[in-house]
Amino acid sequence: MNSAVGQKVIAQLATSPAGLRISLMSTLDPKRTVEELKELRSLTSDANTGGAMRVAWTDTWLQARAWLREKAAGLPLEIHNDEAGNTWYTLPGKSKRALLIGGHMDSVPNGGWLDGCLNVLAGLEVLRRINDQYHGQPPVTVRLVDWADEEGARFGRSLLGSSACSGNLDPNQERNRTDKDGIRLEDALRRCGVEIDQMTKSRKELKNAAAYLELHIEQGPVLESMKLPLGAVIGTFGVERHAIKFIGQAAHSGSTPMDKRRDALAAAAKLALEIRAIANKYGGVCTVGSCVTKPGIVTAVVGECDITLDQRHLSASKLARMYSEAVKASKRFAKEEKCDVQWSRIWQIDPILFDKQLVKMCYESCVEVAGKAHKLPSGPLHDAAEVARAGVPAVMMFVQSLRGISHNPIEDTKIEHIEMSVRALDRLADKVMDWIQR
Repeated sequence: MNSAVGQKVIAQLATSPAGLRISLMSTLDPKRTVEELKELRSLTSDANTGGAMRVAWTDTWLQARAWLREKAAGLPLEIHNDEAGNTWYTLPGKSKRALLIGGHMDSVPNGGWLDGCLNVLAGLEVLRRINDQYHGQPPVTVRLVDWADEEGARFGRSLLGSSACSGNLDPNQERNRTDKDGIRLEDALRRCGVEIDQMTKSRKELKNAAAYLELHIEQGPVLESMKLPLGAVIGTFGVERHAIKFIGQAAHSGSTPMDKRRDALAAAAKLALEIRAIANKYGGVCTVGSCVTKPGIVTAVVGECDITLDQRHLSASKLARMYSEAVKASKRFAKEEKCDVQWSRIWQIDPILFDKQLVKMCYESCVEVAGKAHKLPSGPLHDAAEVARAGVPAVMMFVQSLRGISHNPIEDTKIEHIEMSVRALDRLADKVMDWIQR
């Protein structure tokens, strides 16, 4: 093709609707997302470990959210916090029907540099591109949401902001939770401008929601083991989370014969091993994540042992059987060690399957960018599950995690894969906006 003809074709494409989209989509800049992620890491990480310290309801988290507002300041957005502390960045469209893109800026203590914040910053980049392409008025409203306290790291209640928005939060069950310093959840929220009894009013934010998208690092080893950068998530595991107390008798470690002991730790230890067999039997996962003994001294048999149990599965019936078997096992081991056992539920959520059509579009977007992809479930909890529980069609996209490690300062993803994920999320947003208009 000679240069004159080529220039004519380019000019014609640039003035056509399809050509306009091709031209303006070049405003998407995944490298900017990477640089912003690095900037946030520098701003909010521990100086010694390099781990993220954006724990919800702390000053560092508030600093990160203020930084995010600054990054969005150049866009024609309506920005506000709802009653649950979730921050909404809204680009009004010709239709009130809204595409939501979500994530969370909070982290676990000493966490990774991508968990949660990749979702938000990639979403911000997509929002920039949509604003440029449609000159500030897309065909549908587009909203980026930074959910408050996805991790539950400080008070043990995951998905706090999104569950309030979905209508699945009971303030009376949550207000008296305390952190390690004895600070009540209700008081920590109030310090950040959130009244716990008003949180469920945030449900109005989902009134016009037509679809919800969320990008996240996988946090597991599946995609890396398959040598795939991206994957479409079919759903999130259900969770049973319990506190278990074994009660025996504290006694002198030197004068108490082995057959006369009522060792609470021995009973707990047996259960901690048994749950691995239960998980393997049903194809789920079970974890004893904490263990506290009393009196907790080297010269005393353990009189009380408190452990936590986290069980997860994509099947509600199998999750229920896993829980039932764990309860039976705890009673058996307590009897063997001459102890008592008490269970109390910390939290529970049913499995969620994402919208099939959105999963299909997500998979297609991943393949278009990476050449091939995989469909997989999510073991970790995510805000997308709460949005889906509220009846909004939802889907998640995963990007590969190196070594499958997350909630750890060594959490990482290849830069080229991060950039791929931004491009794939952008393609998915385009497909879903078209879908919403049908």
